Amino acid sequence: MKKSELVFNSILVPLDYLSIVGAAILVFYLRFFGPIIENYPLLYELKFGEYFKMALLLGIFVVAVYAIEGLYSMKVTRSLLKEFIKILGATSAALVIFIIAVFLYRDLFSSRFILLGSWFLIIIFVSLERYLVRLVQRKLARGRNIGLHRVLLVGDNDICENMAVFFRKDKKLPYKIVGRIKEVSKEKLLEFKSKVDEVIQCDPRMPIQQANLLARFCELNRIDFKYVPNLFAARATNIEIRSVAGFPVVEIKRTPLDGWGRVLKRGVDVVWSLLLLALLSPLFLAIGIIIKLDSPGPVFVRLRRVSQGKLFRMFKFRSMVKNAQAKKKELMKYNERKDGPLFKMTDDPRITRFGKILRGTRLDEFPQLFNVLVGDMSLVGPRPHEPEEVKRYKAHHRKVLAIKPGITGMAQVSGSSDLNFEEEVGLDTYYIENWSLTLDTIILFKTFLVFLRCLTRGDKEAC
Repeated sequence: MKKSELVFNSILVPLDYLSIVGAAILVFYLRFFGPIIENYPLLYELKFGEYFKMALLLGIFVVAVYAIEGLYSMKVTRSLLKEFIKILGATSAALVIFIIAVFLYRDLFSSRFILLGSWFLIIIFVSLERYLVRLVQRKLARGRNIGLHRVLLVGDNDICENMAVFFRKDKKLPYKIVGRIKEVSKEKLLEFKSKVDEVIQCDPRMPIQQANLLARFCELNRIDFKYVPNLFAARATNIEIRSVAGFPVVEIKRTPLDGWGRVLKRGVDVVWSLLLLALLSPLFLAIGIIIKLDSPGPVFVRLRRVSQGKLFRMFKFRSMVKNAQAKKKELMKYNERKDGPLFKMTDDPRITRFGKILRGTRLDEFPQLFNVLVGDMSLVGPRPHEPEEVKRYKAHHRKVLAIKPGITGMAQVSGSSDLNFEEEVGLDTYYIENWSLTLDTIILFKTFLVFLRCLTRGDKEAC
């Protein structure tokens, strides 16, 4: 890592903090001294001194969430678009947690404009500030070679060729290809000793003797060494290295949802489930009345599902006749999903008249918010699994049991009705191995769009 990159990444922390506090102060000015006060008179009083202290604390909290989300990781090739999405997701998560604090301590203030305005301006200010920092960084790299990576590619395969084309085309990245060798030898390496500061081994099948020679050369000459991993190493995307009895031990983690990531995801689940249950309680009451009028039976059903290897009862609005589960065996011969253990039938005779509307609009799934609140499920995750289906899972299918199931997930927002079982498992596996608050935010936003489409069409197959 270049010294200039360490400097630029380090200054992001104070600059982000100043941007957050500055955005909060500007929102205060717009609300109390701007033109908004003419149309929306103040119904409360908030002293700037108290607000300023709160803005300073808010800045520390949001920066902490940014750090958990990985916005201060030392990545040279970070995409500005991906960084913006990360900022959007992390700021939204921080705002949700702050909102619950406002509910608990109502003496703070009750201005929706300040909350939403701060959220919007923080995203704009931080994104703009980071864009300017990256712009200066690129200008120094390309114009004055400050922070420029002089790269030597090693290998004779398509990977090496594609990497060379990529670095030459993308002028925004601070990389410059200064050479390429196909086979490793001391003589060839010495030619580039003073010309490069980074070596990338592109051939995973390079003989071990040449790979060791290349690694030692880089270590002795303080040159950064990177390599394209083999298949096993490529699958080990989440690793942690510890020293045990004086030996380095590599732990392959099942998911990034460990430690603070798990705590943060659980916090977001609790906050959103509480808010949504409070907001949707009138809708729940109306749906319950219609279900009772439409057909005999309970309002809710409690279905047996598996979460991280343990059984739990999942809540749903009843959309089928009584004893529907007992009749499933009789209908298995009509199962349209022959590729896996899941059951699907287009015109299932067990579904009630109102049940078709509930399923077509996905309203039947809303009671799962109770499961999220108590911790059996999450807002985002793999599909909830039936015990009978889990018994038929193959070894690689059981990867989806590593985390809690979700009300929504990657499969549900990626054309779930058209995906076969293996494709669903693939998407869920990707989510498990690459979880982040940003990914959760994107999935929840897409779920909202899917829900709107379901309401307008009333057809779950189109959703």
